Amino acid sequence: MSLLILLLSGCVANPPSDFKISDLAKSDIDNVTDMHISQVRMLTRELTIKLYKRNPSELAKAPPGTTVKKRIQQLLDTPRTRRFKELNGAEEIKAIQLSFNEEFQGDRVFALMVGISSMLNAAYNYQDEFFLLDAIDQQKLYNSARNLEIIAWQLNNRKNSRNKPYILSNSISATGIRNLSYERIFGKLISLQDMMALLVADRTNRTITRVVQSAASMTFLPI
Repeated sequence: MSLLILLLSGCVANPPSDFKISDLAKSDIDNVTDMHISQVRMLTRELTIKLYKRNPSELAKAPPGTTVKKRIQQLLDTPRTRRFKELNGAEEIKAIQLSFNEEFQGDRVFALMVGISSMLNAAYNYQDEFFLLDAIDQQKLYNSARNLEIIAWQLNNRKNSRNKPYILSNSISATGIRNLSYERIFGKLISLQDMMALLVADRTNRTITRVVQSAASMTFLPI
């Protein structure tokens, strides 16, 4: 990759002020992928903040001194592949399942968001940026979108033995006003993953194996 950048850089005589040498090693689809990753990270951050505002008791289960800001850093900072002792190393689907496990006594919001963020990271090969020689799997992107649908359903419907939601999210006020802001974030994430899957499939002439699966399914698709 460094040789490719070196060779191409000699072709640029008067680059614009915001020009980066790395831009020469990117295709249009790479730039689109980078934008999708940026949007996914922004929505992940927004969802984390909203869930902690709705579930402050979960943050109280975290190690002393833990703040929402620290949680976001743990979720979004590099390296992408991180295993947390408080979750017994669980990530992706296992961390998501842990957040809905009645026996789990830890921070359910963190478990859920570790699962979601690591699953999305896996769909993008744990990369923050893509270049010409990088490949991305359209099936992983598609599967992650279907898994997000399952998570959104479970968040609204899974309850513990006391008939209480494991994690509070969407709600209806006493006056009948519905708060669906969480659902909208999931909808945006699902749309981003589906669109990226279609773009990659079209560019590589590969097909997506579509799965007919109920959102209420307890079975997640592999990433």
